[in-house]
Amino acid sequence: MKHAYWGEVSESWAGFSSITQFSHPFFNENASREIFLGDEFDENGDEIEDLPSENQLDEYAKTYQAFLFNIEDHLQSIQNKAFERYQKLYAHYYENAEKSGQSPLNITDINAHNSYIQTMLHLRVSTPNTIRILIHYDLDTEHGLEFKLENNELIQVGGIAET
Repeated sequence: MKHAYWGEVSESWAGFSSITQFSHPFFNENASREIFLGDEFDENGDEIEDLPSENQLDEYAKTYQAFLFNIEDHLQSIQNKAFERYQKLYAHYYENAEKSGQSPLNITDINAHNSYIQTMLHLRVSTPNTIRILIHYDLDTEHGLEFKLENNELIQVGGIAET
């Protein structure tokens, strides 16, 4: 299927995606990442096999364009929330040589933490007006990080598939 904004949309390894890709200098040294269109699974946990409709793709395009328009604000929110999560869940371990068995990482501010959240796996646009950004989190590679935005606002941070 071909769409005016997304170009060729086809089945991929985790749902449907297009030739349009996301990149930003903060992530992956500006390397492009796949954008998935729609959810991968339905409410019963089954893989979605039908291509998104033209109307759905139009909605995804609007959601994605609004996200891009405010990307720097979103990036600040992502960095802030990721650092807060680090302080709450991980600092007690990584900043304590007795617990971690290694020298403390000395992650005392957002900038010191940013290098651990710069490997984006992919981005998913779905309804209603939802974007999920999946990150390979260097401090928790098992769970990673997922940032969920709805209506152009960051509303939830968790491990991958937890939002």
